[in-house]
Amino acid sequence: MKLPVIKHLTSFIKENDEDYVLETIETLEALTEVSSIKDEELDVIGELISNMYGALEVQKSIKEGVPEKEAINQFMKRVLGSIDK
Repeated sequence: MKLPVIKHLTSFIKENDEDYVLETIETLEALTEVSSIKDEELDVIGELISNMYGALEVQKSIKEGVPEKEAINQFMKRVLGSIDK
């Protein structure tokens, strides 16, 4: 996951609507089913999808009243904690 991408997507969701991101995730997930897609392309799509889900999680925390910076930091700590295990 890339923190700058998650921050940018979080701003995008705030300015627009999270439905755009959800629909993009659905589209990217559908693309993964194309039989001719290469492993490297799947890796990129997977990274994009994970960043989008991350931004949605951050936005959910913000809606619950957590300040944006704190929401991002909490999310990244959870991600890093799950990687360390």
